[in-house]
Amino acid sequence: MTIGPTGPVRSSPPATAGLSTAEARRLLTVHGPNTLPAPRPVSPVLILLRQMTHFFAMMLWVAAALAVLGGMPQLGSAIAVVVVVNGVFAFVQEYRADRAGQRLRDLLPAQATVVRDGDRTVIEAADLVPGDLVLLGAGDRISADLTLEHADGLAVDESTLTGESVPVSATSGATAYAGTFVTRGEARAVVTATGAATRLAGIAAMTRGAHRPPGPLAERLNQVVRVIGVVAVVVGFVFFGVALWLGMDLTAGFLLAVGVTVALVPEGLLPTVTLSLARAAHSMAARNALVRRLESVETLGSTTVICTDKTGTLTANQMSVVRVWAPEGAATIRGSGYDPRGELTLTRDAGRAVRDVAIAAARCAEGRAVLRDGRWAPLGDPMEVALHVLALRSGIDVGRDEAARPERRRVAFDPARRRTLVVVDDPGAEAVLVTGAPDAVLRICGGTAALDEVERMARSGLRVLAVASGPLPDGIEPTGPAEDLEAGLHLLGLVGLQDPPRDGVMEAVHSCREAHIGLLMITGDHPSTARAIAEQVGLALPASPVLVAADLPPDDVDGGAALAAAVDVDGAVVARATPEDKLRIARALRSRGHIVAMTGDGVNDGPALREADIGIAMGASGTDVAREAADLVLLDDHFATIVTAVEYGRATFANLRRFLTYHLSDNVAELAPFLLWGLTAGAVPPALGVLQILAIDIGTDMLPALALGAEPPSASALRGPARTGRLVDARVLGRAFGLLGPTEAAVQLTAFLTVLSVGGWSWGETPPVALLAAASGTAFTVVVVGQLANAFACRSETRPVGRWSLRRNKLLLVAVACELVLLGLFLAVPPVARLLGHAPPTPLGWALAALAAPAILLVDAAQKRIFTAHRAEDRKPSGTRADGPARDAARRGRSHP
Repeated sequence: MTIGPTGPVRSSPPATAGLSTAEARRLLTVHGPNTLPAPRPVSPVLILLRQMTHFFAMMLWVAAALAVLGGMPQLGSAIAVVVVVNGVFAFVQEYRADRAGQRLRDLLPAQATVVRDGDRTVIEAADLVPGDLVLLGAGDRISADLTLEHADGLAVDESTLTGESVPVSATSGATAYAGTFVTRGEARAVVTATGAATRLAGIAAMTRGAHRPPGPLAERLNQVVRVIGVVAVVVGFVFFGVALWLGMDLTAGFLLAVGVTVALVPEGLLPTVTLSLARAAHSMAARNALVRRLESVETLGSTTVICTDKTGTLTANQMSVVRVWAPEGAATIRGSGYDPRGELTLTRDAGRAVRDVAIAAARCAEGRAVLRDGRWAPLGDPMEVALHVLALRSGIDVGRDEAARPERRRVAFDPARRRTLVVVDDPGAEAVLVTGAPDAVLRICGGTAALDEVERMARSGLRVLAVASGPLPDGIEPTGPAEDLEAGLHLLGLVGLQDPPRDGVMEAVHSCREAHIGLLMITGDHPSTARAIAEQVGLALPASPVLVAADLPPDDVDGGAALAAAVDVDGAVVARATPEDKLRIARALRSRGHIVAMTGDGVNDGPALREADIGIAMGASGTDVAREAADLVLLDDHFATIVTAVEYGRATFANLRRFLTYHLSDNVAELAPFLLWGLTAGAVPPALGVLQILAIDIGTDMLPALALGAEPPSASALRGPARTGRLVDARVLGRAFGLLGPTEAAVQLTAFLTVLSVGGWSWGETPPVALLAAASGTAFTVVVVGQLANAFACRSETRPVGRWSLRRNKLLLVAVACELVLLGLFLAVPPVARLLGHAPPTPLGWALAALAAPAILLVDAAQKRIFTAHRAEDRKPSGTRADGPARDAARRGRSHP
């Protein structure tokens, strides 16, 4: 380093000749271009075929084919359209989500500065080869894996690879990796690996190799559709056999079997689920949670463990000095972010001492606060920027001091010394300024009285730096060994820095505990720093362990059981974690049956984000790779947004149960006419045809089902553990098949038979076409009106209609109005009515159809009253009334509006 007219002028040692152009060209042929290997893309055709050929889709394809073979091409076409529309929608989602690996290549810079043929030159980064001599400066993105030949005050931000939030000082002989960048200093380095051989490429390979597991929603829906599919096929064959037994010809029996099968298959279920998830995703996006995979909406609600990083998610990622201590006194500093304006509260006679600490700390730091677009922003290491801001808040003009006392030498921080040293040219003499870890500084300058203060600051969760100064020792040149320069130091004081927790994080952590969601912090930071933050936000519990990733059991011991047991502790902290550690922790937790949500922002997080059930990336500060690999992107990087997303996920699970109850009730009413026909040996004609059933499933039922899927989260959504059981359980089946469906079917068949009888039909006769059409239109109307009432009944599993407000779901009112309009169109438009095979009901038919709504609501209210009474009896202590806390507990357990 030399001294220029205004201060130090940094220069690297003389460069060697580097490679020759001819040799570089030969090596480029041998090793190939310095680009990340492009992942073999999954064929879009294959992705689309997967969406068109899963179990439920195949079941609908079979139903469509049977309808065409049975002479009902309209039905077959309508079912095929449902499958195709859903397949295309899901294809778009998956195709976008599986392109994460391509963004990794964007992390490599377009150009690099090298020495070729003895001359400094700029080349395309893709042309770098092993053996190239690369020159690095502050702000450069590192293009390949390098070995540092010479480093002068070099610091490298490795956060995208290691998760470490603080730039790492690098010395000669150290390795620097592709994808990282230089925050300060200069260096000369030799390329050791390019392209596919770099560490960045290895992480890319892990990202591609970590396949997303099927989510809970996919598994639950598969269970539902398999049960429904098997039941539909079996019942269809039974009715086919009954038809042949009754003497019906093969064609008529086949058509009957198709009708029964179609009646039992909820064709509208798939689009309802898809659109309901899309609606929830839209609501979450308005709250800064961007969903990239629709299925993830429901999976979020099933989350049992959230693995979160620290910086920027739990903390504000704005380091600032909040306390300065000196032997003469102390100061408390208040301010906002990196704004130089602040308030110092000083103890008596501490003013001069605090200023001395502030100016020495700022001179040792190279980071600066700069004004950009009207806002103060950090330039350089956030910790060093905080020291600069401390000086500004203390009224010190650092630039003027630098001009008055130019820098003679700088020894950058390194892990061995854990100190930074600067020699400045005081008028008439040189002064030595030092900052560093308290134990490293106090060891060379005394000041043991400060140890108690160090301990107090550390217990407060502050990161502590010691600041010392002294004259340049006699006979020692500024270029001499650093240890000799430090011989005359004395302690100036201590600086306590804080990266404050984000607002709302403590409340969000409390909500997770109420929701029985375990929390695990995984970070690249030092264990004590991580523990302090975890305690400040309430994440760490008194018995929670602080683990160092290197000390965790290998994942090949006991099949990963030991690792899983070590990290499966609520409030645990895992520090110094590597990309491989995050990946294996996700696998270990999933092996214990957990639904794992993993946060991340760097390249290093890509594999873990894809391995977890829910990958959550930072949208404001994260890399493109993390965002593309994730299922959920936090637009504000806030931990509290995760909790909001979980709340919506739980609401989505409840909504799925709501409209499944709604759909399955409809199936009973649609099957009842065929069942009556079979039981009467054909004496009673079917009340509904196959096209009428399809019109109900895909036409009138769709909008109310979607409205049920848009029910907002209830106040109790985050109280108690997630409901991770089956979507369709005994309660859903009991309400659909044992109560609501049979009631709707009974009113339907009663109305159908009454209209036929009043019209002159006798048992066993074939009714006139016009009479049958009017009776069938009546049955159709009963089902639609019954489903209208059913939509309101399904809003809650425990509270009857009238006990909750419609204002929470105005979409349901709109849907019901649209359902009535569609009913009018299906009945009153002659071409549509003829296609469906019915006619508008007679006045008697309209009166009978109107009875469907009160019948459904009365039966629903009676059932819920009985259920509530039984639940209160179960919770009531023996011999006492279920009052006070018991009633409160009952309220908290409800998932209704």
